[in-house]
Amino acid sequence: MQRLALFDLDNTLIDLDAAFLLWAQEFAEEHRLSRKAVDHLIKLDRNGLPHRELFFAKVRERFKLSNSAANLWAAYRRRMPHLVECRPEVIAALAELRALGWRVGIVTNGTADNQLGKIQQTGLGDAVDGYALSGIEGIRKPDTGLFEIAARRCGVSLAAGGWMVGDHPVADIGGGHTAGLRTVWIDRGAGVGHEHSPDYVVTDVIDAMEILCTVSK
Repeated sequence: MQRLALFDLDNTLIDLDAAFLLWAQEFAEEHRLSRKAVDHLIKLDRNGLPHRELFFAKVRERFKLSNSAANLWAAYRRRMPHLVECRPEVIAALAELRALGWRVGIVTNGTADNQLGKIQQTGLGDAVDGYALSGIEGIRKPDTGLFEIAARRCGVSLAAGGWMVGDHPVADIGGGHTAGLRTVWIDRGAGVGHEHSPDYVVTDVIDAMEILCTVSK
């Protein structure tokens, strides 16, 4: 199996939940909402709505805001790339993988402006060999096509195998399995079962990278 490692972005390479909390606090202050509003936004986010347009439609209705849901969502996309962070040790671990001969990529669902902004603002664009974004390519994980594009951007073929690391049981683990990749699941305490069991389960992406360094020796 070739040394190809594909990583999810949100809540894998970056802590989106922490950034969302910062955004919720800013949003509540901007719109003069209470602390309870922050709790409501977090709860609504964790309910796993299928799309942010629906999320902001519910936010607009709940707080009787004059801005349209589309405008609220656009503002969110502009702001979020400036709130997310990639820990220095994650950037360093990616560099170590590449020094060991791994081709490293990002494969993520989400709108082009939001996801590309996160990759650029955090320095991840320079830390990987390539990336594939659903908002640009028009296909979403778990579709194998997005994994194929990411592998090609890294200069290799998906047919030779590799690894997928991510936190979503279906998009990352199921998608990776279908794409012929071995998988590492970032277990963030959701307790969700897997139709396809991951090869490894960890709680932090650093642990996943240590596994990859070990299997490559």
